[in-house]
Amino acid sequence: MRFKTELKDIRTFSRIVTSISSLEKIAWVRLDDEVARFTVIPDVGSQVWASINMDLIFSNYIIQSAEEHNTINLEIPLIPLQRALKSAIGSTSATLRLTKKDGIPVLSTTITTNMVTTTSGGPSAAQSRYANIAARGVPSVGRLNDAQRQAAGMADDGWRDDDYSSTTAENLEMTLRREREKIITQDFPVRVLHPETVETVMQPKVREADVNINLPSLLQLKAISDRFTKLAGSSTSSRAAGGGGIAGGAGGDNHPKLELSATMHGRLNLRMQTPEMEIESTWSGLEHPFLDEAQLDVPLEEHPSEVFRRLGPDKWATVRVDGRDWSRVLSVGRLNAARVVACFCDGHALILYVYLPVDGQFDSGNVSCLTVSLAPGSSNEAIHYAVC
Repeated sequence: MRFKTELKDIRTFSRIVTSISSLEKIAWVRLDDEVARFTVIPDVGSQVWASINMDLIFSNYIIQSAEEHNTINLEIPLIPLQRALKSAIGSTSATLRLTKKDGIPVLSTTITTNMVTTTSGGPSAAQSRYANIAARGVPSVGRLNDAQRQAAGMADDGWRDDDYSSTTAENLEMTLRREREKIITQDFPVRVLHPETVETVMQPKVREADVNINLPSLLQLKAISDRFTKLAGSSTSSRAAGGGGIAGGAGGDNHPKLELSATMHGRLNLRMQTPEMEIESTWSGLEHPFLDEAQLDVPLEEHPSEVFRRLGPDKWATVRVDGRDWSRVLSVGRLNAARVVACFCDGHALILYVYLPVDGQFDSGNVSCLTVSLAPGSSNEAIHYAVC
């Protein structure tokens, strides 16, 4: 088993890991020839399924195993990985490899950075001396005279003419460049999972969406959702303190539930309701993505979204989600996504597709889609979010 790679888009990779770690601290990571999959299945709360093209975050990678497609399954603590990636942002280069230390599997990150860009102090005395020499020009043949030595700040420092007789400005610049480099290695233990351990873990399947709509800014949506959840929480606490019990959702769940609704006529509604309050916010004029009929199982006119469109602007697809989980999902807004598409399965599921620009560019031929599916544990409210 072997895995080694150079990190390509470190900033985006760091943001993805940070978003997932806000939901759970340990993830099952499945690597193969083409895709890196991050899966989080906590005992309580939402599940996360994220699929990332290897080419988005890795380059010149080597992956080998005895399994089909060179599949490697790992259990990885996300916080150490997040710290390592944060350290690598702005580095000259960074690599990630699977190895063993004292018989324990570890992921090892090696970061090469430039001391000038990572330290607040000035250059060392030796660096300044070399820089002075390089700036003034060092003869490639012959010796330094006393005047040249004094001008370079080398008078009576123990160095003789012979020490510099064959030194060129190019060599000094190379020496200076090597001295500025700093290599940082970080290791953190992981657990290698046997294929039989994970073969029964399946991603939830959902039906075709009733409404597909482009969402407004996730940061804006998160701010409003957090405000609604906070107000509902305050209302619930006040009611409980007054002896009125706790307002909750289905199955006795006392977490505030957000109601999200959308139509196929450009409208999105966010609503929170408790026995003491009701508050909502509505967006209009939103766009709908075009569906590729070649990828559909039914003719376009028979697709559920087209049925909802024909039913008019008052036909809503609605799902109810846990306010806290929804807020964590919206943390993917830090990815600076080019576009986010929400797919509503009325009363059943919500799927988000977060389209990420590649190398800072976003067009029809240069885009990657990060897919994450989340499902709360409540059996009577099977909500799935997919952020991709």
